Amino acid sequence: MPDKHLFEYAVLRVVPRVEREEFLNVGVIVYCRAQGFLACRYEVPAARLQAFAAAELDLADVAERLRSFERICGGRKAGGPIGQLGVAERFRWLTATRSTIIQTSPVHPGLCADAATALDQLYAQLVG
Repeated sequence: MPDKHLFEYAVLRVVPRVEREEFLNVGVIVYCRAQGFLACRYEVPAARLQAFAAAELDLADVAERLRSFERICGGRKAGGPIGQLGVAERFRWLTATRSTIIQTSPVHPGLCADAATALDQLYAQLVG
């Protein structure tokens, strides 16, 4: 039986009007310290978002904000100053509470043999 590793995850949400606290799940971010893993997977479901938020939402802006999560997860210069932090610090920064159009759920723990597989499974369960 493969070793199980602790991982943490949060759901990426689009919150068109923060004062209403309504959201649509669009992605997942997973961090596993033991595997040095930090990645996110997301989609921009245009039809669902437009039905949910009507004309209030700039889909290109939403897509760019989500791409910034992906760049920060990947690290290096492409992720800007935050992308150059350690893996744990990047995850904590990405999952910090904020009042913007892209928010994350509270952080949840789990156990996995492979963090990339856990990311795919969580994405299918919570977003797909």
